[in-house]
Amino acid sequence: MNPILVVDDNEQILEILSRYIRAEGGTCLSAHTGEEALTVFDAASPALILLDIMLPGMDGLEVCRRIRSVSSVPILMITARDEDADRILGLDIGADDYIIKPFSPGEVMARIRAVLRRLPAPDAQETLVIGTLSIHLPSLSVMLGGHKLNLTRRETELLYTLASSPGRVFTRDNLLTLVWGYEHVGNYRAVDSHIKRLRQKLDAYPHDFFTIATVWGTGYKFERLLP
Repeated sequence: MNPILVVDDNEQILEILSRYIRAEGGTCLSAHTGEEALTVFDAASPALILLDIMLPGMDGLEVCRRIRSVSSVPILMITARDEDADRILGLDIGADDYIIKPFSPGEVMARIRAVLRRLPAPDAQETLVIGTLSIHLPSLSVMLGGHKLNLTRRETELLYTLASSPGRVFTRDNLLTLVWGYEHVGNYRAVDSHIKRLRQKLDAYPHDFFTIATVWGTGYKFERLLP
């Protein structure tokens, strides 16, 4: 497996997380600044990134934006600010999840394991086709009307989960469990932000044969539309 990249300007946090990652058989790379993080990312193609928001120079949000423009690698944001606005912004620009300081290393490792467990096997051949919508989960490739969509890993998994059961209503808790891969009760902002971003990307191309519908007070469903 490719290494995990930990980006934080706190040397103690880097050392603790690196030790835990290596103890579980992983390989860890570290960076202290946003600029250094981008350099390591380009060179190493990490399997997952733990990214602190508060960094000297380029902050973690800008790092996330730049990586998201070229890659769907899972990004877990680390923040010391327990404010909805910060967390929503991180999710809106493509972060898969966030971890609030102070945290326990055990919790961080549980989040990492949950994400990595959900990575599709490289030799799988699982493709879902609905009309001109095609989702190949192993390669995270989504085509709509002959156009390749630039979706993140989480957006692709979310679309696949909804589209694989047309008409079924998924509660936000259902989606947190099925897509995020662990129980995170009450983290509905993550679901809503990803749905909003997914809809925007789908709406860039005509798709009059389906919609992602909101079921008010409950959740979301993939709805087939009659021609």
